[in-house]
Amino acid sequence: MAKYSKGEARQWAFSSLRGCLGCVLPTFTPDLQGLNEAAIRHDIGLEKQNGMAGILLVSECGTTRDEMIRFIEIAVDEAGADLVTLVQASEATIAQMIAVTQRAEELGVDMVLPSYPLYFHPRSHDDIFDLTKRLADSTSLGIMIFAIDQWNFSRLHPAAFPRSLLERMVEELPTVVSIKNEIGGPGVGGIVQIFEAFNERVVVTDPMEANAPAWVRAYGMRVMGTSNYESMADQVPRMLSLLQSVDTFDQAMEIYWRMAPVRRANAAIMGPLVAQGSLVPRMFWKYQSWLVGYNGGPIRQPHARPNAAQMATLRNAAVAAGLPVSSDDDEAFFAGRVSPQ
Repeated sequence: MAKYSKGEARQWAFSSLRGCLGCVLPTFTPDLQGLNEAAIRHDIGLEKQNGMAGILLVSECGTTRDEMIRFIEIAVDEAGADLVTLVQASEATIAQMIAVTQRAEELGVDMVLPSYPLYFHPRSHDDIFDLTKRLADSTSLGIMIFAIDQWNFSRLHPAAFPRSLLERMVEELPTVVSIKNEIGGPGVGGIVQIFEAFNERVVVTDPMEANAPAWVRAYGMRVMGTSNYESMADQVPRMLSLLQSVDTFDQAMEIYWRMAPVRRANAAIMGPLVAQGSLVPRMFWKYQSWLVGYNGGPIRQPHARPNAAQMATLRNAAVAAGLPVSSDDDEAFFAGRVSPQ
């Protein structure tokens, strides 16, 4: 059941969104012929245990449309009232995005994080707005705008999502409730511009945990996501919570510095993969989460394949950060922890 009525999405987001929004990747059976429901439920249970406030239901792992719908059903059921759920709308066409989003709304998902189709090649910011509006007009779900240069929009403006475009979205699309603010790197000037312009109007979040101390202190950022916080087990939710008070800020910074090895490993390995391919290396994320108790296990191709050296770097970083790293050999990652029932 929806947590808010039509027209109340923005009000709900301001009053309800808190904490860290992690990512749940669907796990498949060993033969890759279907979903491993037990493994998915295991991962969502661990999200709760680790203090996540919400989860993105990731659609970039090779699910068919029917499998994605079933994944949403499982996730909403297992999340219950404990977790906010966001569906990632990253299908091949806007029509498919709309169809999945509408079904997700019927199943009780709380929000949608839209991507832009691979063959969407806008000639202007009007084209970007119009496609976003088509999705917004099709659903009552609150929309988190993913403001990042991952869809080659920076050929139109260096920010990819300039303030003028976001202004129009916020003003004309009442279901836009949040901005996932990764504007205009390198540097944080673009991110600051978006906080300055929209922080009192919609929920603005920078998902990069390394930036959290700055934005909590400067702009009162209270929600962070969606991102690969699972790589640090329960530490990012704890850090974000402690950052909210000046009395516990130094405790939060102890966690921040303790997680530095993981942060550096992510920058060294994942940064180049994303920069070169404009795709999130989901199999690497799955391996990192497996190291600290999540299921791991198979997702479908195509995906970047982590090699032994990369896995060793990620494992060693997690150990150096003091995380509860599994002693299992890496080969166990490929099978996963939980067998299908």
